[in-house]
Amino acid sequence: MNRDDLESRSNQSMSKDPSTTQPALSATGLTRRFEGRRALVDVSFDLAWGRRALLLGPNGAGKTTLLRVLATLTRPSAGIATVAGFDVTDQAASIRRLVGYVGHQTYLYDDLTVDENLRFYARLYGKSRSNDSIESVVERLELGPSLNQRVRILSRGWQQRAALARALLHDPRILLLDEPDTGLDEAATATLFELLRRSECTMLIATHSLDRFEHLGTDVIRLDGGRIARDASAQPAPAVRAG
Repeated sequence: MNRDDLESRSNQSMSKDPSTTQPALSATGLTRRFEGRRALVDVSFDLAWGRRALLLGPNGAGKTTLLRVLATLTRPSAGIATVAGFDVTDQAASIRRLVGYVGHQTYLYDDLTVDENLRFYARLYGKSRSNDSIESVVERLELGPSLNQRVRILSRGWQQRAALARALLHDPRILLLDEPDTGLDEAATATLFELLRRSECTMLIATHSLDRFEHLGTDVIRLDGGRIARDASAQPAPAVRAG
């Protein structure tokens, strides 16, 4: 999905409330194929509200695909995936207001400044007090020095900070983060970890750096070859149903 798709479909179903009687994230028999190759194979799990799961696995394991399916950016080929009880295929607009997603793309406009991008997304999410929302994320991520810079001239680290700000701008209940420390220096990484540690969001965090993120995770989901791994040493915590 491109940014125009995000614009055109963002403000639908904004009045619906998330269901806390359903798991925050759930998949049953989830499969995704790309030109005959299966990136996800019969993936099933539940993640309860308030939990933080680390999504582990080697390159090509399916981590990014799973996050993109849950963020409604990639449609499943088979099976069911829900976010707060909303189906990722049929109720995508309701999901987008609940989820903050950071992936390998920033979803920022390169020729706009960071401030202009944040103001655009604030309007997109219907934030009536956009100035307050922007000031909050700018302060939390220490974005001040880059605020009036065009995204295309920023380093990868500053772009990542701006992408994190975009993802947090609408106060999401759920964070889907694909290697969120990419490009960040030591100070920015420390800021990120503190922000995530203090957050009450439900989180699914894909990472190769278990040692760096293990203090944030309450649960572990491990993928291997697109499937939930059955390694007994890496079983999910009880709050995750894996099948």
